[in-house]
Amino acid sequence: MATALERMMQVGAAARKVAPAPLPVPSVNPRVPDFDTLYDDYADFVWRNARRLGVVPAALDDVVQDVFLVAHRRLGELAQPGSLRAWMFSIVLRVVRDHRRLLRRKDPHQRSATPVLDPDQLPDVRANNPQTSAEHTDAVRQLHLMLSELDDVKREVFVLAELEEMTEAEISESLGENANTVHSRLRAARKDFDQAVLRYRKRDEWRLR
Repeated sequence: MATALERMMQVGAAARKVAPAPLPVPSVNPRVPDFDTLYDDYADFVWRNARRLGVVPAALDDVVQDVFLVAHRRLGELAQPGSLRAWMFSIVLRVVRDHRRLLRRKDPHQRSATPVLDPDQLPDVRANNPQTSAEHTDAVRQLHLMLSELDDVKREVFVLAELEEMTEAEISESLGENANTVHSRLRAARKDFDQAVLRYRKRDEWRLR
């Protein structure tokens, strides 16, 4: 049977789960998981957050692979399993930042022209209402557009707080920043995001005239 590391090297976007699996409930006596368990539990988490942080669709699989290669190499260094989600996001963030720097060096104006479905956008298999599924897909498309209007620093903290529902303490751990800095960035990110929402609403109102 192929290991998670081998499966990771082979699986592409077409083989993803229909919806993101819930994160595991922390155990009373947490232990550092083996890599197969880590991959199974966090593959969707890594993929959707790399997308939310602005990784272009064509590069998502490579970025996710790089994240798990780093995690595989550093798993033995993990001393506090209870902070696994924050630890995983810190790796996602580091890999995504490296990817962004490389992308900007190659082409500062490069943008994705082709939308891609991610686990957030795929319809709930329990719902058979095409209209509901279409509305959900459109809402997530708009979410990604509005996220793209935030600068990288604000985008990172907003994703953690509002989409992954992390506490400010977890965010501080993920970003390696102190609590005051996180609080200040989050307040500014929420303000900018609310302004982006208002702009999109005004555009929709104009189109309906």
